[in-house]
Amino acid sequence: MNIFNHGISKIDHLGVIQVQGDDASSFLQGQLSNDFILLDLEKARLAAFCSAKGRMQASFIGFKSSQETIFLICDLSILAHTLKRLSMFVLRSKVTLTDVSAKYKIAGLIGDAVVNLLDLPSPILEPWRKFNLTSEEYLISLYPAEGQVRALWFGPINQDYPSLRLLDPDIWNRSEVLSGVATLSASTFDLFVPQMLNYESIGGINFKKGCYPGQEVVARSQFRGVIKRRSYLAKSLVKISSGDEIYQEFENSESCGTVVQVACDPSGGFDAIICIQTSAFNQGGLHVGDINSPVLIAKMPPYELLEDI
Repeated sequence: MNIFNHGISKIDHLGVIQVQGDDASSFLQGQLSNDFILLDLEKARLAAFCSAKGRMQASFIGFKSSQETIFLICDLSILAHTLKRLSMFVLRSKVTLTDVSAKYKIAGLIGDAVVNLLDLPSPILEPWRKFNLTSEEYLISLYPAEGQVRALWFGPINQDYPSLRLLDPDIWNRSEVLSGVATLSASTFDLFVPQMLNYESIGGINFKKGCYPGQEVVARSQFRGVIKRRSYLAKSLVKISSGDEIYQEFENSESCGTVVQVACDPSGGFDAIICIQTSAFNQGGLHVGDINSPVLIAKMPPYELLEDI
């Protein structure tokens, strides 16, 4: 059953950092969890920006418009802080970092809207591919939601949106949650190592590249088998919010997890991505806020959690 309408939704909560210069790729190679040296003009990257302790302080979808220009898409609530912190590491690198959110706009496409815009013979689309629609207009394929292909449209501010059926932003936000791919925001700043958001399983970490802030912690978490928290999908009958703490009814003294991202379900309740202890997922009895709130129903994400990288 298709729970999503096909069409396009304008996105207002995402911004854009432009990384430009001869050292654009090498600079990001030393700062983010993914490989930007090997990134070509036909792919995009999911990546984390971490503290020295390996905690995520931003998540990006990044792509190159040329070998000297890389765009990083992130949540607006953390963009200014992230730009300031990234700029601290520029030093002698031949690179300029700029907030260009006012120069570009972003939209989300679902289902046939993606297939028709790209004139694809099949609705199956590999995530993190980049398509050049014009010299300044791009489409980036994402993880699907409920079997529906999805993509981000990116274009200059004076460019018209593609002529497609307009969707309510709530529909797009719900598809983001049901895809299981979390976007970091201010309410979840500095809470997770990338594997807690399953980034190693959805193309967000390259374990063969060189060092970056937090790299040792991220690698140790992976190869010493100490990933004790994972992200799952969940359903709540009452309103919950990103950053809310999660408890178990028989372990009410300490939090066992955090709500990462939330969207309204038009049929009732709320869908969420939650990050919880793997033991808590197996045991159940989850509540948001306190144990007197309605039970939170959790299930596996819609992709395989990789054990070996």
